[in-house]
Amino acid sequence: MNGQWRAYFRLLAVQGAWNYERMLGVGMGYAAEPLLEDLRSADPARYAEAAVRSAEFFNCHPYIAGLALGATVRAEYDQIPGPQIVRLRTALCSPLGALGDQLFWSGVLPALIGGALVATGLGAGAGVVLAFLVLYNAGRLATGYWSLRTGLLTGMNVGRAISASWLPRAARFVGPIAGFVIGAAVPVIASWALAWAPSNRILAALGVACAGIVLSLLFRHRVTSVRFGLALLALTLVWRWTTS
Repeated sequence: MNGQWRAYFRLLAVQGAWNYERMLGVGMGYAAEPLLEDLRSADPARYAEAAVRSAEFFNCHPYIAGLALGATVRAEYDQIPGPQIVRLRTALCSPLGALGDQLFWSGVLPALIGGALVATGLGAGAGVVLAFLVLYNAGRLATGYWSLRTGLLTGMNVGRAISASWLPRAARFVGPIAGFVIGAAVPVIASWALAWAPSNRILAALGVACAGIVLSLLFRHRVTSVRFGLALLALTLVWRWTTS
């Protein structure tokens, strides 16, 4: 099966033709085209059907869309009946959307932003921004490559492969980390703005971060890192307003 790298790079822009009718469907069809080239010469009729199916409605987190793309393309080469492939695509939408959102939007992204804020508050220079960009995009690119390869290798068994992989475990694990880091970032930035000593900033950060961990464990999904951070920011502003 040729065209894997071309498909991978096309997946980086899978949202480029996003629309309300097909969501990521057009982008998925564009990314599938290089992978289906061998099928064009081997079975033209099957290729035509596969090309149409690959561009139908689909929606999930764009960073792990390769799992669905690889799995459905592999299923086309395995001569799986078309309706069964469509059911697979439909079944993957919600789980891949939820996993990706939990891992990246609620976990990795706020954790790295919080870490950059903590480093800035403790005196780090502009290199923090570069480190943030490198770390985040390295993780995004590596996850996209893993997703496409895993989908191509597992085909119709992709659901079982996802369950046994690192993805769901990482999605659960990174949430409390993000809560801790965001909790640490708020007092560090607030004390930095108030010109506190670095030692006091660290103590304040640890105290608030530990409180964030406790609240996230007690209330689970009701206390997310974003909600916790926004609440702390609001309290900080109120405190500064009442003491100024």
